[in-house]
Amino acid sequence: MTALTRRLAGALCAAVLLAGCTPARAPGPSGPSASAPAGDARPNIVLVLTDDLSLNLVRFMPHVLALQRRGTTFTNATVTNSLCCPSRASLLTGRYPHSTGIFTNDGIDGGFVLFHRRGHENSTFATDLQQAGYRTALLGKYLNRYQPANTLGTAAPYVPPGWSDWHVAGNGYAQFGYTLNENHVVRRYGHAPGDYLTDVLSARASAFIEESAAARTPFLLEVATFAPHSPYTPAPRDAGAFPGLTAPRGPAFDALPADPPKWLADREPLTAGERARIDDTFRKRAQSVRSVDRLLAAVQATLARTGVAGNTVVVFTSDNGFHTGEYRLNPGKQTAFDTDVRVPLVIAGPNVGAGRTVAAPVQNIDLRPTFADLAGIPAPPQADGRSLTPLFAGPEPPWRTAALIEHHGPDADPTDPDRPRPGSGNPPSYAALRTPAYTYVEYVDGSREFYNRRVDPHQLRNIAAKLPPERLAELHRALKALTTCRADTCRTADRVTG
Repeated sequence: MTALTRRLAGALCAAVLLAGCTPARAPGPSGPSASAPAGDARPNIVLVLTDDLSLNLVRFMPHVLALQRRGTTFTNATVTNSLCCPSRASLLTGRYPHSTGIFTNDGIDGGFVLFHRRGHENSTFATDLQQAGYRTALLGKYLNRYQPANTLGTAAPYVPPGWSDWHVAGNGYAQFGYTLNENHVVRRYGHAPGDYLTDVLSARASAFIEESAAARTPFLLEVATFAPHSPYTPAPRDAGAFPGLTAPRGPAFDALPADPPKWLADREPLTAGERARIDDTFRKRAQSVRSVDRLLAAVQATLARTGVAGNTVVVFTSDNGFHTGEYRLNPGKQTAFDTDVRVPLVIAGPNVGAGRTVAAPVQNIDLRPTFADLAGIPAPPQADGRSLTPLFAGPEPPWRTAALIEHHGPDADPTDPDRPRPGSGNPPSYAALRTPAYTYVEYVDGSREFYNRRVDPHQLRNIAAKLPPERLAELHRALKALTTCRADTCRTADRVTG
C-alpha cells in the first residue's frame, strides 16, 4: 500500500468517524498499453454508475443536483434494457442487446460468462481508452455472475482486458461481507462500519485519482456502486434518515393503465401490507443513495485538490430505473414503462454547457462513442450508438428520434438477484420504441401498447387498439428496423418519423 493510499483511506475514516475502517489497496503493476505523453491535455473521464437508481431518488442527492447546475442534464435518457447485465453490456460495448446477445443476467442469453465467451471484453470503452494511453479503473460492480475468485483458466483471479486497476466485487448487494478482486488478489471484507462497500469504493476512487494525477496520465475511472439495489442497505450513519418517508403517490401509483397488456391485466389493487413494504423500500433506497452522493462529492473534491477538475468530464447515471407501486406493481424493474427505462444522466466538465437540459433521446450505447470522442480517437465502428459531444453545448444537431428497449422474459431463475418477486412485474419478451412523444411496445404474446406521453405522461391510457392499421404497420416496421440494425444502419433506423 502506498503512503498516499494510506493517507486517503485514513482521511476517509476520520471524516466519517467509522471504527475499524479497512483501507483500500493500491493498484497492481499493470498500466496502459501505450504510455501517454507528458502533459497530455486530453480530458479525464469519471463515470459514476449506480444500480437501480430511479429518477425519483435524485432529489435526495444534493451533490447530483449541484452537478446538474454545473453541467448538462439529459431529460430523455434511456437504457437499452431495464435489467442490470444487458444494460451494462450495452454501456461497455456501445451496442444494443440484439448486437451483444446479452438480454438477461445469466443462462443462454445473458450474464458475465456469455459476455466473456462472445469476446465482448476485447472491445469495450476500457480497451479503447487504454490503447489510447489512458490509465483505466473499474471499481465496484461489473456484470452479473462475475465472481472475484473466478480464474477462467488463468493463473490468478481474472481481470478483463482494458483495465489498469480492478477492484470488483461479485455479490456486493448487501454492502457487507463481500469479496473484492483487487488486481488479481481476492480480499474478504467483513461487517465493520468501515467495510461498507460504497465507502470502500469512494476511498479507492480518490486514491486512483491521486495516483493518476501525480503520474500526469489521463485516466478513465468507472465507479459502479451496488447501491441502491436490494436489499437497499444504507450506510450505518444513514439508517435513521428520512423517518416517515413514503413512496410517491403519483397518478400511476396503484393504478392500472386502460387496456393493460396481458401480463399486467390481472393485478389487483395493492394491499395495505404491500403499500407498507413499498414505503419501507422507498425509504431505504433514499437512505442508501446518501452514501452514493457522498462518493460523488469525495471524487469531485479529490479532482479539485489534485488540480485536474478543470480537465475532467464527470458522468452520473444508472443502469436502469425502478418502480415502487406504480401500475399496482411491487418494487421491481424490467418493464417498458418510463419508471424502469428512463434514467438520470448528467454530464459536467470542460466544453459542457452549465445548467442546460437536453431533450434529445440518448441511450447508454452512446457513452462508448462519447468517451472515444473525448479521448480524440475514432469511434468504434461496431458501436450502435453515437457520440453525445455534439449535444454538450450550442444548438442541438440532427439526432435520433427514437430509442430502442429490448427485453427477454419472464425471468424464472431463482438464483438471480433481480428475479421479480411476486407482484413486482415479470413481463414476457418485448421490444419497444420510445420517442419524446410516445412509447410503443410489442410483446411476444401479441400484446401491444401505445402511450401518447404528450397528453398521457404517466402512461395510463394504452390506445394501441385504437390506432389505424396503417399506423400500427408503420410502427411495426420502424421497430423491426431497429431490432435488426447494426452499427451504421442503427444511426439511420433510429430516425423514426411520426
